Amino acid sequence: MKRAIYPGTFDPITVGHMDIVRRACRLFDEIVIAVAESKNKNPMFSLEDRIAFAEAATRDHPKVRVLGFDSLLVTLSDELESDIVIRGLRAVSDFEYELQMGYANASLKKELETIYLMPSLEYAFVSSSVVRTILHFGDKVEHLLPPEVYRMILERMGR
Repeated sequence: MKRAIYPGTFDPITVGHMDIVRRACRLFDEIVIAVAESKNKNPMFSLEDRIAFAEAATRDHPKVRVLGFDSLLVTLSDELESDIVIRGLRAVSDFEYELQMGYANASLKKELETIYLMPSLEYAFVSSSVVRTILHFGDKVEHLLPPEVYRMILERMGR
C-alpha cells in the first residue's frame, strides 16, 4: 500500500487543500491529512476544530484519514510507515519555503520523498491566511471553503 502524508496547519482546510487531496487520491492508496498543532503559528482554530473540519471535508473520500500531530514530520512518517509527503505549491514564494523544508526533512531521513502538487488554476490564489483575513472582517468566504467546513465555522463564530 502506498500511503502519503499531507501535513499542514489547515487553519482552516480550504477548497485549494481539497483540490490537492482529490488529486493525491488518484496517485496513492491512502492519504493521511496530518493536522499540525503549530502553536508557534497561533492558529485561529483549535487543533480539535481543524481536525473536525478536515474530517468533515473528507467524509466522502474513503482513501483519506485525518489525524493531529505535534512532532517532527520525520517522526510522524516513521509512526505511519510512510516515506512520502505531499505538499501543494501555489506560487514561486511557496516553492522557496517548501524546497527548504523538503531538504531539511531529507537531511533527517534520506528515504523521505516530498512530492509537490500544483493546485488547479482556479484555486491558485486560495490560502488559509486569505480565508482567515476575510473571516476577520466578516465578509463572504463560502466559495473558498468546503460547504460543511463553512457551516461549522459559522457555528463556531456564532453567525
